[in-house]
Amino acid sequence: MCFNNFDFIPFTEKEKNEVQSISLASDTKLSVIPNKILTKISYDAFSKLSFSFTKEHIENIIKAFLSENSSENDKYVCASILKNALVAAEGKYPICQDTGIANVFAWKNSLFLTTSQQNKTENDCITDGIRKLYDEKKLRFSTTCPKDFYTEYDPQNNMPPQISIFNGNSCLAPIPEFVKSLPQNSMAMICCAKGGGSSNKTTFIQGTKATLNKDSLITLLKEQIKKLGTAACPPYTIAIVVGGLSPEQNLLTLKLATCGAYNNMTYTPNDLGFRDKELEEQVIKIASETGYGAQFGGSQFALEAFVIRLSRHGASCPISIGVSCSAHRNLKVIITNEGYYLEKTVSDLYSIQNFDKAISFLENDESNNSKKITSDNNIENTLEQLRGLKPGDRILISGKILVARDAAHARWKKLLDEGKQLPEYTQKYPICYAGPARTPEGKIIGSFGPTTAGRMDSYADILMSRGAALVTLAKGNRNKQWQEACKKYKGFYLGTPGGIAALIASKYITSQEIIDYEDLGMEAVRLITVNQLPSFVLTNDNGDDFYNGTI
Repeated sequence: MCFNNFDFIPFTEKEKNEVQSISLASDTKLSVIPNKILTKISYDAFSKLSFSFTKEHIENIIKAFLSENSSENDKYVCASILKNALVAAEGKYPICQDTGIANVFAWKNSLFLTTSQQNKTENDCITDGIRKLYDEKKLRFSTTCPKDFYTEYDPQNNMPPQISIFNGNSCLAPIPEFVKSLPQNSMAMICCAKGGGSSNKTTFIQGTKATLNKDSLITLLKEQIKKLGTAACPPYTIAIVVGGLSPEQNLLTLKLATCGAYNNMTYTPNDLGFRDKELEEQVIKIASETGYGAQFGGSQFALEAFVIRLSRHGASCPISIGVSCSAHRNLKVIITNEGYYLEKTVSDLYSIQNFDKAISFLENDESNNSKKITSDNNIENTLEQLRGLKPGDRILISGKILVARDAAHARWKKLLDEGKQLPEYTQKYPICYAGPARTPEGKIIGSFGPTTAGRMDSYADILMSRGAALVTLAKGNRNKQWQEACKKYKGFYLGTPGGIAALIASKYITSQEIIDYEDLGMEAVRLITVNQLPSFVLTNDNGDDFYNGTI
């Protein structure tokens, strides 16, 4: 096993004294590690992946930025994502506002054991590290837990994580190559922070043998890749798994593929799973031809693709498609009896070739190609400034903006259902759908990025007809209902780049206050002040829509 791409953290003297290395026959050794060490390791892994990217991911974004096929909007978004990485690497603002559900996949080899302290299992100890990290680093608490089947509460700790620990080669999905090459007295982990936006783009199809021909499969992929849309913050890593002995095997393989587990999987056909290079190239081509680009039109919809073929039952052909967004937060970990290895991430981003070109482009481009709009407590004044703009036009908005998303909208609807009036503030300001991370010490607000607009589409008529939501800011394409409401009530939908939450919080937001529903946590209603926040007109007051017409 080559550890060149890993940083080694040796155990302390105290930890070494608690680790046992027992010699067995044939020069083999059994490693016995205290469970509590897993708390420290999970804390370090999630701390690293929440604030920094691997070199490979940064290079993929730079490659998209430099591509001769990139549109100006592709370049702008990719450069913004790189600037966001620069801000996040300082360790204050996490890469994305949706710091995600913590996922851990682990493989214990046959000569690796853990011992329990205070009746805590391996899962308990890993959970302790993640809980501590999310609290201390002010990461967002996104989970909701059921009080009963229909009502929920915020546990205020982002728990529980999703943890799967496999013994040796017992994993339901194919074993990642880096796990296969490890010594028998070690343990491997893949840690992943998975946001709701990218998880929501998972599609599962129960296909048949009839799908297994080139023409049928390509037709299906074209249809499904187009459906991905832009709400999960492209440019994406797209994973596709065809086959599987069960739906569960197919979907676990897909999940691991989006986490970078199969970067080194073989392209040679075999019955345990392999990648198909030709189909991966075809997926990148299909993604480019959608016209979505890196969110606002162009060719850079996908950075890379993994297309995996598994064995299957003759009567079924499960097919799944999923993505990892531009906030591609995954980290490999290897534990030995001497210490642990964490996959390297980049702290000095300017050391990567052409990173400086992207940052220079962003700084020179932003103010020269955007119309400036102001927002005060008069929504009609804001609308007047937007009149005449076309889908795809770029703007810089300054002034007061209301922040509210799913839970607040549900409460507003409940008020209307009860015959009550909307709060007065809903009719004064543009509404940005967002749920920021918690605020770091000494900062104005935590990482702040737009959430998926489509989740609020059903509120179109009931809000706009009452003078609310006439200007909204979010990410992703919206349905026909919203477009028709914009035309009917002369409203606008603006798209703010996703995947740049650290940059927005540090550069564009100058104040914030919670004005309603504080009990909703990250979904409380806020009033923020922004200074030249970048946005794109996506739907105008004629109902013209960027994704349906311009691209």
